[in-house]
Amino acid sequence: MLNERKLHPGEVADASAALGAVNPQLSAAEKPGTRLPGALIIGGAHGSLAIARSLGERGIPVWVATGGHPVVRFSRFRAKTVAWSSDEPDAVAKLIAIARTNKLENWVLFAGGDAEVKLVAEHHDELAAVFRLTTPPWETTRWAHDKRLTYERAATVGVDAPRSFYPKDRDDVAAQDFAYPVILKPTSRDTTNAFTLAKVWRAGDRAALLALYDRAVAMVGAPAVVLQELIPGDGMHQFSYAALWDRGAPVASLVARRTRQYPVDFGYTSTCVETVDRPEVEAAAVKFLKSLDYSGLVEVEFKYDDRDRRYKILDVNPRAWSWTALGAAAGVDFPYLAWRLAVGEPLLPLVRARPGVVWMHLSRDIVAAAQEWARGNLSIRDYLSVFRKPIVFAAFSGNDPLPAIADLPLVLWRYLSRRLPARLRSLKH
Repeated sequence: MLNERKLHPGEVADASAALGAVNPQLSAAEKPGTRLPGALIIGGAHGSLAIARSLGERGIPVWVATGGHPVVRFSRFRAKTVAWSSDEPDAVAKLIAIARTNKLENWVLFAGGDAEVKLVAEHHDELAAVFRLTTPPWETTRWAHDKRLTYERAATVGVDAPRSFYPKDRDDVAAQDFAYPVILKPTSRDTTNAFTLAKVWRAGDRAALLALYDRAVAMVGAPAVVLQELIPGDGMHQFSYAALWDRGAPVASLVARRTRQYPVDFGYTSTCVETVDRPEVEAAAVKFLKSLDYSGLVEVEFKYDDRDRRYKILDVNPRAWSWTALGAAAGVDFPYLAWRLAVGEPLLPLVRARPGVVWMHLSRDIVAAAQEWARGNLSIRDYLSVFRKPIVFAAFSGNDPLPAIADLPLVLWRYLSRRLPARLRSLKH
């Protein structure tokens, strides 16, 4: 187990400098003529793009296997794309066949999305015989995959969480005396429909709650629906602890605030995120992850509750997150560190990101900012002020421009081909 090195007050450990201090000789990624273990990224979107750029810039071969969001296919750092989907009945066998046929054995496997994480976790031993994995096995991952288990573990280890209720059926919902508004959430996202895509539905009264509950059950089944108190506050109340862990200890970490999100009330995606200092968020996340003896990339989401001044855990994502690129801009390049860990290269015990660095998904953030401006919550001056800070974008990069050119058409295509049909189908229930 790696031991945590405490930093002096005000000290920030930069990832590149830290790696050089631990291993003054050239790493495998920097030795001329060395054949590097490459990386195969399965699924995902902007987080997978950040992985491809991080590794590709260092000469590490990157392949992508996906049938979903294609933004990473436009990156010049992607050596090859192969058609593959986690929804296929023989997805694991096909993934192994891709490795055998193309001599990708011992490459590092990155799961880019929730479905891919579940697939790798459930078939961990089988895939570990072929790849170097960055996803923990199912006995660990299940505590993140299912919110019922997440909140159960949080309660066990003393991490605050929203008050939640798991109804058996509609009569169970009708019998409760809730303080409205109430939100409905899927306990997991194993299927694609309007409920899982939205992540959260808000009910302002009993009639709305029963109607929404009926729709949710029709889509995911009663055991997969959780009712939860609504914690007041917008995205500015939401914080994330993002990290790379190794055998129950952090290797690299940052804490970030969700400055804006889209949609603005219950965002299914962040649009503007900034690194901050929040020791309370880090402490809660560390307590939760230590209880799992966690290894791998992870993002733990919290929301600050003004009513009792507590940070309450919302979600745990055991994979790269959409704003993964923020780490490198703030001094902690998570994909490269995860690759080095997977191939057995030494790392410092703990590297922390510096605060005050911004990640933005520009096309979506313009829409979110416009909505906040219309509500009187954001001035043009305040919006423009973020561009005076160190900033990295979800799709744009000066040395890899095509993903940014393709990003807006892809967002529109994804909405028209996936989200809009799912919402129209939900109206029929």
